[in-house]
Amino acid sequence: MTDNTPYNSAIAKRFRGYLPVIIDVETGGFNAATDALLEVAAVAVYMDNDGLLHPAKANACHVEPFPGSNIEQKALEFNGIDPHHPFRNALPEDEALKKIFDPIRKAVKASECTRAILVGHNAFFDLGFINAAAERSKIKRNPFHPFSTFDTVSLGGLAYGQTVLAKAAITSGMDWNGRSAHSAIYDAKKTAELFCGIINTWEQNCPNKPWLEQELD
Repeated sequence: MTDNTPYNSAIAKRFRGYLPVIIDVETGGFNAATDALLEVAAVAVYMDNDGLLHPAKANACHVEPFPGSNIEQKALEFNGIDPHHPFRNALPEDEALKKIFDPIRKAVKASECTRAILVGHNAFFDLGFINAAAERSKIKRNPFHPFSTFDTVSLGGLAYGQTVLAKAAITSGMDWNGRSAHSAIYDAKKTAELFCGIINTWEQNCPNKPWLEQELD
């Protein structure tokens, strides 16, 4: 994720030392404790010399259902995933999280931040599955803040009067391909684009920028 991405320390002051990282998960249900994590995608952001945010390269992985996990048929009909497809190239949860977390840690370090903060559309859902998978995998250094998030549901409602990702994206002027939606990598990329667009609009129109003067706690 850090390859050729111009991460710099400017973003650390903007978000109190936290690096926003967009996460999208596709799952076998709604219960993070019992239902399978099937896909995860991550997109970190960086700040340019004008103070504007941009999505970095996406990193994604198919995930093997953890032993004994529940998978609801309705969930599979919604996300179109066949968990047992032979060409899915899914990794066990611990390996999948390592593939996702290692580039995030490098991006946090390169940005001189202290931790990542999860950005998601209904972010509590994504964070719940990430935290549950990290606990099952006995990962000691989860790069994300354990409970704080940025949610593009709220930001989309504020900026565009839309809380559904597709509608917020279209209203903002973004392209949207409904056939590609509900894959983790597509939704993560579009959520990242939406998040950066809203923050950049605020950046360009906010008369005062107190984060430029504040000291990190």
